[in-house]
Amino acid sequence: MATAAAHHTAQQTGPQAYGAQSGVPDTACGTDDTAAYQRAFDAAVAADERVEPRDWMPDAYRATLVRQIAQHAHSEIIGMQPEANWITRAPSLRRKAILMAKVQDEAGHGLYLYSAAETLGTSREDLLDKLHTGRQKYSSIFNYPTLTWADVGAIGWLVDGAAITNQVPLCRCSYGPYARAMVRVCKEESFHQRQGYELLLALSRGTPEQHAMAQDAVDRWWWPSLMMFGPPDDESAHSAQSMAWKIKRHSNDELRQRFVDICVPQAESLGLTLPDPDLKWNEERGHHDFGAIDWTEFWEVLKGNGPCNEQRMTQRRRAHDEGAWVRESAAAYAAKRNDEAGAGRG
Repeated sequence: MATAAAHHTAQQTGPQAYGAQSGVPDTACGTDDTAAYQRAFDAAVAADERVEPRDWMPDAYRATLVRQIAQHAHSEIIGMQPEANWITRAPSLRRKAILMAKVQDEAGHGLYLYSAAETLGTSREDLLDKLHTGRQKYSSIFNYPTLTWADVGAIGWLVDGAAITNQVPLCRCSYGPYARAMVRVCKEESFHQRQGYELLLALSRGTPEQHAMAQDAVDRWWWPSLMMFGPPDDESAHSAQSMAWKIKRHSNDELRQRFVDICVPQAESLGLTLPDPDLKWNEERGHHDFGAIDWTEFWEVLKGNGPCNEQRMTQRRRAHDEGAWVRESAAAYAAKRNDEAGAGRG
């Protein structure tokens, strides 16, 4: 934050250092340092400045970021599973190569996001432990099965499309490392969405059986995709505060409406229908009306009662345990290099 943030070390070196660095008058950093820091933080957020890792920030802001970024990172690595299920069964070498590249991208997204979370003072090991023990969540969308090859296309078009709708505004998030990570993530997710759309288009224009398979996949993934934006605004525990801090820029319901409006003409181009008899254009609102979402299903899946919750977490824990030797070897190698570098300087 260029004009208002307090460096973390300012809390240790005293209010005078904070006032000198941030432009806050020294008189404001007297007996009520925290209040001065808070005013400076609020002013910076209001001015659309970026909060950086070494800037002072409220504990609740930090906790909210850790929760959101961790959930996002967890979703990326859990989200590798449904599509990886089809790598060995892709119908052509070209499709296999595309899918492998996409799954690899998702692993990279997890890496960017865990790294962003680590700038907030948490460790990747702690975040993964919370995921594996159920203390942190991931997106409920990944607890649905991929039953046919067309599901790979539906995930690309709908799930990644919903992700882009939600994530593009995060490129303007008030927290710098998260916003910068999202720039690359969104570029790659845009490619994934187009890949899914192209796959469904090929199936839709194929044989009657292929068209039916594409339609079936869209029927199953449409409603879970709408749930990806989170509960309605009046039931969202964090949305209002996150918007006030400019972590989020739009509410859950605003983003969901934007996604529906984008998908309707795309579905028409695909020659597929969206499974909602209440879906229609509202001239007065300038948006599409759509049917009621089954939020009971959403909360049940989130609680761990979805079709694939247990399978996803069992596979994630197993992969983590089987990769322990890689992490240990990398740490040992890094320690050896550090020792050699230290000996060379000596």
